[in-house]
Amino acid sequence: MKLSKNRKNSIQDLDLDKLYDPIDAIKILKSKSYVKFDETVDVSINLNIDPNKTDQNIKGVLNLPKGTGKKTIVAVVTSENNFDDAKKNDADLVGGKELIDEIAKNNKINFDILIASPDMMPALGKIAKILGPKGLMPNPKLGTVTSDIGKAVNNSKTGQIKFKNEKSGIIHAGIGKLSFNEEDILTNLKTFYSFITKNKPDAVKGAFIKKVSIASTMGVGLKINHASLR
Repeated sequence: MKLSKNRKNSIQDLDLDKLYDPIDAIKILKSKSYVKFDETVDVSINLNIDPNKTDQNIKGVLNLPKGTGKKTIVAVVTSENNFDDAKKNDADLVGGKELIDEIAKNNKINFDILIASPDMMPALGKIAKILGPKGLMPNPKLGTVTSDIGKAVNNSKTGQIKFKNEKSGIIHAGIGKLSFNEEDILTNLKTFYSFITKNKPDAVKGAFIKKVSIASTMGVGLKINHASLR
């Protein structure tokens, strides 16, 4: 693959086989950015798991202490007595069965997260085939089926991320924007790494984390010494 001039410049003087100290890797990503938009900082963690075994798969939600820097559009399906609570916490779309009917009729999704109160779950079955393939079906384990609508909306708007391992055994997550200061990116990175390590499946023996790397949206991936994240 032919490299662009900007890409060549971004990897110039870099040892891509080196294990970088996390803060040094973050500084490099910031210094090597050549695009005009605010890039996302992504972390990739290679896990020592067998993705074909359900008891070794990793998925969950996490609130990053420094936020994600991303605008998240949150929809809420609940009973009318919860509407005010959802709106006070900045939900973008709030409704009951009429919102479900609208999604079913238009087959259109214009939100990033859907939160539902438990009483609405049976009605959501009507649009399960629309929500499911997009990973938007509310789930109690992910905190998107709850009676505490306000808290769920607030979490979703202020830095909550969802993640699950791929078939290759790798977990990817956006942990902030490149415009964040270095310490804030590092704080989010440590928080995410700690959360993953604490969720090591009982079925996994030996070392759990094989490799950790970070990259910006258009930048190069840098391997980091994950022992420094503990």
